[in-house]
Amino acid sequence: MRQIFLDTETTGLYPDQGHRIIEIAGVETINRRPTGNHYHKYINPEREIDAGAQDVHGITLEFLQDKPLFKDLADDFLVFIQGAELVIHNAQFDIGFLNSELGKLGLPAVTAVCGSVVDTLKMAKDARPGQRNNLDALCRHFQIDNSRRTLHGALLDAELLAEVYMALTRGQDSLIIDWEHELASSESIVLSENRTALRVLMADEEERAAHDVYLAGLGDVEKPSW
Repeated sequence: MRQIFLDTETTGLYPDQGHRIIEIAGVETINRRPTGNHYHKYINPEREIDAGAQDVHGITLEFLQDKPLFKDLADDFLVFIQGAELVIHNAQFDIGFLNSELGKLGLPAVTAVCGSVVDTLKMAKDARPGQRNNLDALCRHFQIDNSRRTLHGALLDAELLAEVYMALTRGQDSLIIDWEHELASSESIVLSENRTALRVLMADEEERAAHDVYLAGLGDVEKPSW
């Protein structure tokens, strides 16, 4: 299965108020193994960044001035996520921003392009009800090193999210291992049933004659019913 662990940074919290994406990153895995393939872009939002948002990610408008616009990279982004399962922490937030950006360009929504979307925040809340389930809290819980995360950054957060997801779904690995063990056991049984047939040695004439003499000596003894 191809999965992409996705994260974005934005100018604020609300796309319907004109806020834009300023960073986007996706980390690819296939069958739960990292491929080394990733997507990472900074984006010029053509608008100011809210002070609160800048405190979170540390990205300034000055830094973004020479970066591409979303319209310049939208097609490449859609190709990258084509058919994949997207894994996102608080998916509603990121999908909302992505669909807002794509909608401005008349492009299809994320869910029309990717295979499916998994929200790890919902997964964590189901697994750890009543506890803090932000990315930092989950890294602490699963003993994942997040010491480099002094500020939010889309690429680092996507990488950490991949580790958190693997930890959240670790039980699925054991189920697969158990299934493979059962399959291997059943295969060995089939092999034992298909062992080489025994050789059958037919009696020769002398042996058959001796047997007939033996039967004649039994006289009128009743033969068994079997």
